[in-house]
Amino acid sequence: MSYKILNQGGCACGNVRYKTIAKEEFAAVCHCRYCQLRTGSAFGISVYFKSDDVELLSGDLKKFEYTTESGNSVTTQFCVECGTSVFWNANIFKGMTGIGGGTFDPPTFWYKIKREVFCRSKAYFSKNEINTKFETSPTFNKMKDDPPRKRGI
Repeated sequence: MSYKILNQGGCACGNVRYKTIAKEEFAAVCHCRYCQLRTGSAFGISVYFKSDDVELLSGDLKKFEYTTESGNSVTTQFCVECGTSVFWNANIFKGMTGIGGGTFDPPTFWYKIKREVFCRSKAYFSKNEINTKFETSPTFNKMKDDPPRKRGI
């Protein structure tokens, strides 16, 4: 028997609402400078789903696109009202949508974090029990130099 797992979430102001209709593919903590800037915090939590399993229910999103120092293109989507970063798509994870881990409705942290990436730029006070850790990431391949404010060292 097949069944779908339903989780819902949204932005801080409630304008953007979404649902997922399947189990996550993977979840990770990322300490890269892009996630630090995207979240305004020490790290980002990314919960990835097949894009077909994510549905926007309401609200307007604005997109911001950038290229990482590995040459990967990333498009983030955030609420036009409150600025909460809700979704992102990276060309290295084709057909997948990342969702901000803190945007899920309570119980918010139901997913299992499997890995921690870009520990080279991890805040000294950030401690956790994640066993699989990478200084960069398994897909990291430096292609260009970022400006100093975006460098992860």
